[in-house]
Amino acid sequence: MKPATGWFGSERRRLLIQEYGIFIAFLVLVAVLALSNEFFLTAGNISNVLLQTSINGVLAIGMTFVILTRGIDLSVGSVVALAGMVSASLATTSPAGVAGGPYPVALALAAGIGVGVLTGSIVGLIVSRFSVPAFVATLGMLSAARGATLIYGNGRPVPGLVPDFRWIGTGNVLGVPMPVVILAGVFIVSWWILSRTRFGRYIYAVGGNPHAAKTSGIDVTRIRFLVYVISGALSGLAGMILSARTGSALPQAGVAYELDAIAAVVIGGTSLSGGVGRVTGTLIGALIIGVMNNGLDLLGIQSYYQQILKGALIVGAVMLDQTRKHGA
Repeated sequence: MKPATGWFGSERRRLLIQEYGIFIAFLVLVAVLALSNEFFLTAGNISNVLLQTSINGVLAIGMTFVILTRGIDLSVGSVVALAGMVSASLATTSPAGVAGGPYPVALALAAGIGVGVLTGSIVGLIVSRFSVPAFVATLGMLSAARGATLIYGNGRPVPGLVPDFRWIGTGNVLGVPMPVVILAGVFIVSWWILSRTRFGRYIYAVGGNPHAAKTSGIDVTRIRFLVYVISGALSGLAGMILSARTGSALPQAGVAYELDAIAAVVIGGTSLSGGVGRVTGTLIGALIIGVMNNGLDLLGIQSYYQQILKGALIVGAVMLDQTRKHGA
């Protein structure tokens, strides 16, 4: 069959939608909500959307590394709670904290990241060394990390966080909320890793064809291990931001956060089959979820409908990915 060759031929249109479809969808959503509610495009509301998107954005970027290698990480929500609880216990004046505290904020931050790295390393080891399906390994960590959170905090929240620790969730840099600054930094570093480094190219190679990657000399086991470490570390970072924002670490924090993170990645165009996707798309996917939630709140639509719409978006994005893959 002869392909269409005009500017608006089917092949060019398909490539245009494939490359910029997510940006077009985001702009259309913003335009519709802006026309529907006069408060949507106010500076205060835009700042609020970015703030609400920041934690999911950090988690989704970590999830992108994992999904690019054909994996999945269902444990991020529970790791958010555990890392937040451990770091907060070192930075509180409350009796619920570690005896002798509060300790230096740098130690609390290192502990939070360390918890994420440790859980990510355990999952990465199980997946890469023992060939346990990622779904099973991370589902086990989801349960184990939640249980560890309840044991560590005796099922109680950790309040009374010191101001220096709370700054990472409530402070600002030149008027930009600190969580948004952190998200921007994570995005830039991740974009550089995936698009400008050998490690990034190896991640795409492992996700695209693991057998071919191994034959060409790439250490597939090491790459698969490291992407879960990255996801765990970013989950730890997100947990500390959440605790700092709310002013206390809650044992039930982060419930179902993994669903929003996966949704942002899939909506952003990263293929669940691995090897295809960008953090730019993931960031836009996270913004679409944040804008949609905010816009529906402004329109007075119940959160129950938001869950239904989010589910439909995920299924639609996966169907689009499958159609694109089989049509390639």
